[in-house]
Amino acid sequence: MGKDVEVGGHDYGAKDYQDPPPADLFDAEELTKWSFYRAIIAEFIATLLFLYITVLTVIGYKSQTDPAHSPDQCGGVGILGIAWAFGGMIFVLVYCTAGISGGHINPAVTFGLFLARKVTLPRAFMYIVAQCLGAVCGCGLVKAFQKTYYNTYGGGANELADGYSKGTGLGAEIIGTFVLVYTVFSATDPKRNARDSHVPVLAPLPIGFAVFMVHLATIPITGTGINPARSFGAAVMYGKDKAWDDQWLFWVGPMIGAAVAAFYHQYVLRAGAVKALGSFRSNA
Repeated sequence: MGKDVEVGGHDYGAKDYQDPPPADLFDAEELTKWSFYRAIIAEFIATLLFLYITVLTVIGYKSQTDPAHSPDQCGGVGILGIAWAFGGMIFVLVYCTAGISGGHINPAVTFGLFLARKVTLPRAFMYIVAQCLGAVCGCGLVKAFQKTYYNTYGGGANELADGYSKGTGLGAEIIGTFVLVYTVFSATDPKRNARDSHVPVLAPLPIGFAVFMVHLATIPITGTGINPARSFGAAVMYGKDKAWDDQWLFWVGPMIGAAVAAFYHQYVLRAGAVKALGSFRSNA
């Protein structure tokens, strides 16, 4: 395995990995390829399945612990089970779609990767549209199959819990999304994969665990958004004022968290700013 060797104060890297070139802001050629549209479809279906399973889990838990119907307040899957449902589905769906679309399933992840120049602007835009539509359809399926339960138990919509300020909710969404997007960058980093090639790591696994851990921490605060499409789809189908009043938290927070994670990974850990400065000096 090659190592970077420092000679005379300069780094001459014998790389055994290859960074992909930065994506263009706009690539007209990709719009003519079937792979582009196939990836959009994959994002739509993955987000639909994600919302269908997870919202069903949330509603099932609330119905099983409703004092009006069940005397057992310890029944159901609990917060731990809900967190496993979200993290487990992300693991499964990222594993299934990573080779097709990259397995984003989250506008915040797509936004972070766009800022890092991993995807083009048209691809990022179409992914986010597909994810939001998939989320709406996933929640729509749940509502179609269990309309009474869906309306009675909140439709899986994200809302700021009583007793917490808007600032606390926003902070929870920023930090939670930072954890997720930082994990995405780290798990898919070609340099780390080359350096630790003797340690097999399935990228969807740490990403799923990140979602699981963030849900454990923030379900009591916001119900855990960290995915604007998830929050948007549930709010559209549930349609109550509270869900829409808090909706901005679940867009602004995740986008800020994703942007900070992209900057931290690309310009601090991967020293993008230092490399750019070195290139500027060498050309001066």
